[in-house]
Amino acid sequence: MSYVEFKTTLQRHLEKCSGGATWSELRDTLKLPYDRPCPEWTRRLEKEIGLVRHKGDGRSLRWTLQSPSTPESHV
Repeated sequence: MSYVEFKTTLQRHLEKCSGGATWSELRDTLKLPYDRPCPEWTRRLEKEIGLVRHKGDGRSLRWTLQSPSTPESHV
């Protein structure tokens, strides 16, 4: 899977998922071929599509897309 495919897949899914999703949920739902997200790709997604990761339950992070009126905040 190329970065562009990864980005498009995540963006489309997160646009439909108002509450966001954890990495495990994304990986399993989208059948992603990665155990963990690539830190370099994650940084690019933050800049390119407005990916934001918020603290969720326990140690998890909820991945969401920044809404146009929300100031940027990164974990």
